[in-house]
Amino acid sequence: MAHVYHEAAFNPHPGKGELTALFAGHAQTAVQHKVGPQVLDYYLVHTVVSGRGNFRCLHRDYRLERGSSFFIFPGELVTYVSDSSEPWAYRWVGFKGERAAEFLSKAGISPDKPVISSDRLRRLTALYYQLEKTLQLAKPGCDMQAGGYLRLMFGEYAQDRMREEVPKEEGSVIQQQVEQAIRWLTLQYYQPISIEQMGRTLGYHRTHLSKMFKQHTGLSPMQFLLKIRMERAKLLLQGPLTIEQVASSVGFGDALYFSKQFKKYCGRSPSEYRLSHQVHPYDCEG
Repeated sequence: MAHVYHEAAFNPHPGKGELTALFAGHAQTAVQHKVGPQVLDYYLVHTVVSGRGNFRCLHRDYRLERGSSFFIFPGELVTYVSDSSEPWAYRWVGFKGERAAEFLSKAGISPDKPVISSDRLRRLTALYYQLEKTLQLAKPGCDMQAGGYLRLMFGEYAQDRMREEVPKEEGSVIQQQVEQAIRWLTLQYYQPISIEQMGRTLGYHRTHLSKMFKQHTGLSPMQFLLKIRMERAKLLLQGPLTIEQVASSVGFGDALYFSKQFKKYCGRSPSEYRLSHQVHPYDCEG
């Protein structure tokens, strides 16, 4: 039986990279509208916006309703059919890409777990709409823009899956907090940084942040930051930048203060390190 209505848009210039949306669409199905059994050579996701239906994959049946999404993987035999009394309406996106399976895995989605439910249907529906509209307009760059919307969708699914996971032990949570702080310092080392600022950004009290950081790294956050800056400075001193430029690149507005800190850390001034490094590349290991 045909759809009550059906609209779709296709990518006029599909890329061959990490992730590409091939087409997108939406439909209100008729009662007991059936697709399959069939096998596809690309990925396909449907999100149910109303009604109900059944999805079958790997000899397992799933009863789906509003807010449910089901994923079809290349090479998997699937069948899906709308309800006999409340036929579903859904939106879909077909996609491919070298990292498609990786992105799905990060969201906890696999052929063995092809179904996920979301309480952010409005957000997902908006992304589906924008992606389909982008392909429909077919403007230059639509492939990249559609791929961006697709990544945002995967991000929504990943957050839904995380909420379904069993709460982790306290030690694991603290380890994640420390790793988050390390990533933040590694990316922001060239900026003026304080414990208070980092705590506010990451959502932790400065005392708690400092304590857990030192317990797991053996260094205070500021000591760790200094190490990052000095090791980066050592690399930059091997290039053509002036000492003032190196200082600014690693978060020091005052080149004299940078030189004092560098000598304290490395045992020699920046200019001495630069000169000696040309002869002895591994002379100062910090």
